[in-house]
Amino acid sequence: MFLLEALKMALAAIKAHKLRSSLTMVGIIAGVASIIAVMTAISVVQTAIEKEISVLGTETFQVQKWAASGDGLSEEERLKIRRRRPTTVAHANAIREHVPSVDLVGPELWDYNHVVKYRDLQTNPDLVLCGGSPEYTTNNTHYVELGRNLSHEDVKVGRNVILLGYEVAQQLFPWTDPIQKTVKLDGRKFRVVGVLEDKSSAVGMRFNQYCIIPITAFQKIYGMYNDDGSQRSVNITVRARSPQLVQRAIDETRMIMRQERGLQPHEEDDFTIFTNDSQIRSFNQATAGVKTGSFVIGIVALIVAGIGIMNIMLVSVTERTKEIGIRKALGAKRRNILIQFLMEAIILCNIGGIIGVAVGFGLGNITSILTDFAAHVPLEWTLVGITFCTAVGLTFGFWPALRAAKLNPIDALHYE
Repeated sequence: MFLLEALKMALAAIKAHKLRSSLTMVGIIAGVASIIAVMTAISVVQTAIEKEISVLGTETFQVQKWAASGDGLSEEERLKIRRRRPTTVAHANAIREHVPSVDLVGPELWDYNHVVKYRDLQTNPDLVLCGGSPEYTTNNTHYVELGRNLSHEDVKVGRNVILLGYEVAQQLFPWTDPIQKTVKLDGRKFRVVGVLEDKSSAVGMRFNQYCIIPITAFQKIYGMYNDDGSQRSVNITVRARSPQLVQRAIDETRMIMRQERGLQPHEEDDFTIFTNDSQIRSFNQATAGVKTGSFVIGIVALIVAGIGIMNIMLVSVTERTKEIGIRKALGAKRRNILIQFLMEAIILCNIGGIIGVAVGFGLGNITSILTDFAAHVPLEWTLVGITFCTAVGLTFGFWPALRAAKLNPIDALHYE
């Protein structure tokens, strides 16, 4: 009952001094909005990038020569990775034959800057080409929308068949069904057997400009060496039989790869195994500094706002000295005065916090307006913002409230 009465008096005091209350809240609004805006903007970008990173299926992991991410690696570590032996189709076959916890193993070779032509139409000379297998679509969650997938027979005999990316098909066949049409890939004839689904990207990944051919056809035409003379390394996507078997499949795959590559027990892996989760963790580690810095800046802004609230509340206590004296003369106890002023500070902070949260979400989502990223509202930061506002109200409102509670009623009644 007493708390309800204190709440009513605090609200009445805030309402009676609208201008002062509004000015008090400006600092809180700015502090909370700065935190929420930055965290929302980061969340918008992070959500989009995590979606792009998660190209592998939930039960799929990848084995390759290269590190999953070069971020944070020293030049010595980069050089060490470049010196690794390439992973090969033979390694993929060994995993398929000797790892019982997996069911789909897909070797992939990648190359860039290719051209596909159909009659008088042609693509830009920057297409991404993959030499793959039927497992590519499932393991990379990039499915066939029109026609059929590559078959094991296509791979076995090295047929010149091709899956076109969505934009490639739209560009070469704007009014025609592309299935069974013959296109030229870098001057060589390929029969179109399928078109991949539309898979747009918000961060510049060119899924719709992929073309997939059998890995055996890729090896036959482009060979096993890059233009710089280095041997091409195969990326191997591996799918576990169930989500529960993913870690077991990774462990068994690592064991087979070490055996195939003749590594001794004391030698470290000369290949990389990564999943969606490991890539996302790497991304989160890379952005941790930005998040921490933004959070610290926001906290500093809130502290500055808290100091402002404390000063304005001290002024309020001085202005209302006679009111406090009357209340004490009528029987109000120290704790009643203390709680009333504390509640006033907390309510001011939380009203400012709620406005700041709304403003922050709006400002943060400007990122989605300026880019192709989807808007995102990280609701957990609402709780963080309100919690910090309450803490600021308690911390910086305590001294003015205590000062009001300690006033001598006789001195307060004679105050002019």
